[in-house]
Amino acid sequence: MATRSGDVDPSMVNFVAKKLNVSGDEIIDMLNHDSGLLGISGVSSDMRDVEVEANNGNERAKLALDINLNRVVKYIGSYMAELGGVDAVVFTAGVGENDANFRKQIADQLAFVGMGVDDEKNNVRGVERDISSADAKVKALLIPTDEELMIVRDIERLRNK
Repeated sequence: MATRSGDVDPSMVNFVAKKLNVSGDEIIDMLNHDSGLLGISGVSSDMRDVEVEANNGNERAKLALDINLNRVVKYIGSYMAELGGVDAVVFTAGVGENDANFRKQIADQLAFVGMGVDDEKNNVRGVERDISSADAKVKALLIPTDEELMIVRDIERLRNK
């Protein structure tokens, strides 16, 4: 996450509060606003900025990217296991739509389940398409987010009730 902590042992809140001599509310604020990519990289909550810094040798930025990739693959893998397999993985929203390198890294990590991306098809931003390699058993799909359309549909649905 950009500024949020992700998975945290709940006993950590009390431990850190005592260690830093701050309130539980201050720790919750840190976990929600000063953690994630921002907290680990020390640079930014924007993946593009973190990637630039990592490419310039910033070790904290590299660590933030590595942890981010690890977490995404971990969650996709756990959902695959929970579902007993999947036909496709959908990349959407900011990073999913716009970061071909990140999509490729995820697919490479999930190659053991038959996922793969075609480098040429993957070299795109925000265009709906199948970016899978020809031999992929698990499809990689790029589907842009249209949040405004979803909001309008939700309003219409609620208005018609």
